[in-house]
Amino acid sequence: MLRFLTGIIFCISLILFFSVYISPEFFPYAGILTLLIPPLILVNALIFVLLVLAKRRLALLPLLAIILGWRFIGVTFQLHPHAENPEGLSILSYNVHLLSYTKKGEDPNAVTQNIIKWLKDNPSDIKCFQEFYQDYTTPSQNAIKALATDTGYEYSYQVIVGNPTKRSYGMVIFSKYPIINEGKVFDTKQTNGVIYADIKVDKDTVRIYNAHLESMSISSEGLSNLDGIKENYRETLGKLKRGQVSRAAQLSILQEHMGNSPYANILVGDFNDVPYSYTYFSLRKIMKNAFETAGRGFGFTYNKILFFLRIDNIFYDDILQVERFKTHKEVDYSDHYPISATFTWEKPLRKIVAEEE
Repeated sequence: MLRFLTGIIFCISLILFFSVYISPEFFPYAGILTLLIPPLILVNALIFVLLVLAKRRLALLPLLAIILGWRFIGVTFQLHPHAENPEGLSILSYNVHLLSYTKKGEDPNAVTQNIIKWLKDNPSDIKCFQEFYQDYTTPSQNAIKALATDTGYEYSYQVIVGNPTKRSYGMVIFSKYPIINEGKVFDTKQTNGVIYADIKVDKDTVRIYNAHLESMSISSEGLSNLDGIKENYRETLGKLKRGQVSRAAQLSILQEHMGNSPYANILVGDFNDVPYSYTYFSLRKIMKNAFETAGRGFGFTYNKILFFLRIDNIFYDDILQVERFKTHKEVDYSDHYPISATFTWEKPLRKIVAEEE
């Protein structure tokens, strides 16, 4: 019986470990099944210990499963030393929840002013925000004025919904360095999309992608107790499946656009997907992840009931080196935590010699 159970768990482990390379467009539930990878690794570890104590050769199976699944441990937890104030190009990414994330009893205007002050005081060279709200009609809500006009930053603001001259929300990239080109990869006319900006850094140019992929649209409050889980599990599974399929399609568009970039790419944002996903591992094949290279701890970025999610990321081309990565858990002005990274490089960043020379 023990041999049978160990063999079954080993086979399931192999299937799940390789399912991250299957597009949800072909098998919609693949992305849902991968959520079982972390507990499955723990189960294999427990079986391995028990079999070792029992002096059974069968322990080789869970050991092999752990070895094959080791990369999932690396995307989950890191112990890199924390570098203080390194030199280089610093980038901040933050889903700011329309600058209006309030808790019970809080004054919405005070919350808006607090988060704008923190964003303004943050010294990062480049700041990328998702779910950004802009109101030109109300001075206290004019975030572009506070974060760009008054501080000397250039900006690329791509409106998704609203009136561009009055009230709107979309995605924005602020930069201390000149923005020489900008554009929108796609948007969903809701809150999701991807934008980019080519930024001139001294003699080099880097392309920054700011992404907000399809949301999971799951109410964490409805999953906060057993009754809520029972009532919402079918709806939740449906949303997870639809989100996985949508993100896979969006990822194809994004990858094609990045492949045509003449410059080194840095991709930041809210990916609405965990590290055990097709989205994450597809990007991981062509780019490095700053958390894996320089992060520390679990790096959870979600600031709600489902606190154990890391869905915000910074990916980068391997011509760059990341000197520091940080999840700003001390900043709770949104349902996400900000993340930041600092980059250096030795070789010219352009993939193609620009004609400007």
